[in-house]
This record gives sequence, structure tokens and C-alpha cells, in this order.
Amino acid sequence: MYTWHKIENITVAALQENIMKEFLVADKRIGLLKREGNIYAFTALCPHAGGNLCEGWLDKRGRIVCPVHNYHFDPATGRNTTGEGYKLFTYPIEIKENEIFVGLLSS
Repeated sequence: MYTWHKIENITVAALQENIMKEFLVADKRIGLLKREGNIYAFTALCPHAGGNLCEGWLDKRGRIVCPVHNYHFDPATGRNTTGEGYKLFTYPIEIKENEIFVGLLSS
């Protein structure tokens, strides 16, 4: 079902808490977020207008805020929490020996 890809040039220990970082994985722009000991992977572009979510910020509840129109997204589920109806695509993560792998759907 998934093809697992190692995220290059970053480890779990090196990923800063509450800071979103963008990585290119198999030609996809993937955002990573480490928050409260969990790591989340999501498409780095907002599903509404394509804003770079990694240039945004986190709100008080840890939701990703798009820098273009301030839409908020739950990093665990991708659910739009401000009511506009968009969904952020999220990816499964596996950790192996401090390395981060993201699962992309096999085609």
C-alpha cells in the first residue's frame, strides 16, 4: 500500500519542536512537524490556494496556520479547523533508529 521513503538530512533528534520544515520526497513537497513528542507529515502546500504551510506558524492549540489566508489545519488529521471545508493531506510516519520515513501511496 505504501512505499516508504527516508527523509534525508534530518533525524528525529535534529528536528526542532514546533518548527515546520519542508523536504522534497519523491518529487513531493512534504512538511514535517515535531510537536509534543509526535512527528507529523503533511503536504507542504495549502489545499486552498497553494500557500507554503512551512512558512506559516502554529496557533495556541498546535494547529498549522497557512500564511496566505490564515486557514488552520490539524497536523494529525489534516482537518480544517476554521470551517472552510478544506482537508490537508497527511502522510504516515515510521521512525527507525532515529531516522524518519514517510509513507507515500504506491501507484
